[in-house]
Amino acid sequence: MFTKGLVQEFIFDCQVRNLAPRTIRNYEKQLGFFITYLSDALGVEELEQLKPIHIKRFVVMNQERGCKPAYVNDLLKAVKCLCAYAYQEGYTDELITKRVKNVKQPKVLIHTFSNDEIARMINHFDGQDYLSVRNRLMLMLMFDTGLRISELINMKPEQIRNGYFIIYGKGRKERVVPQSPIISKWILKYERVKQAYFTFRDTQEDYYFLSKNGKHLTPEAVNHMMKKAGAKEGINPLVRVSPHTCRHTFAHQELKNGLDLYSLSRLLGHESVSITQRYLEAIRDEQVLTSAKKTGVLAHL
Repeated sequence: MFTKGLVQEFIFDCQVRNLAPRTIRNYEKQLGFFITYLSDALGVEELEQLKPIHIKRFVVMNQERGCKPAYVNDLLKAVKCLCAYAYQEGYTDELITKRVKNVKQPKVLIHTFSNDEIARMINHFDGQDYLSVRNRLMLMLMFDTGLRISELINMKPEQIRNGYFIIYGKGRKERVVPQSPIISKWILKYERVKQAYFTFRDTQEDYYFLSKNGKHLTPEAVNHMMKKAGAKEGINPLVRVSPHTCRHTFAHQELKNGLDLYSLSRLLGHESVSITQRYLEAIRDEQVLTSAKKTGVLAHL
């Protein structure tokens, strides 16, 4: 079986399983890169020829190109999913990637927004026009619920209920996220402003948050909005101003405020608590750094 045909079949299976369009696009791009390398550099075009050593060479090639470990592991994840599919379908007698390990990634301390920075980011949008109210509500939602950017921009009006939200996460898995009173208040304000703004503007989209032209918002547009606001508000340069940092900030704040790991995992839509555990480790690192500064040797001479 040709590797190119296997990739096409795998992508079709992803569509049948209703994976997120963005996930499918990433698989297509990453696996296209992989099979091109197999063919051009190693002369491997059929699945029967594929060996673990070929995948390891693909990893080394990307390392030599200067790719970061996280990027290489992301490519490797796509390859592993492809090989797992081939094994499950009976195209291979064993899992080809069984002994192919991920690249070791350095531990990175993620800097989150402080309470003051959260307030400044939100209050940056203090106007009464559509874009100001929309941007403020989106930021409030990300900080208060930990939504992924894809979950935010793909939200539909029917997902907003009295006191909670119905969220569709990765793999279209449904979860419930609470709606705080302050969010409820701004939802009412946003819907009033949105209705007035689009009264004489044509829009066919049924997404809850829309662009100024009534189109579906893109992750790039939200990132740009946040970075622009962050630059004007003088956010700490160590903090990566992005929707994902809002999610990290939400997780850190909830853990610091006493929420248990299992409940946080449910709110974030994680597949397992082990993923959520990373946020707890980051908080412990932060606490160690703070404590060490207070007990430094030279400071007590």
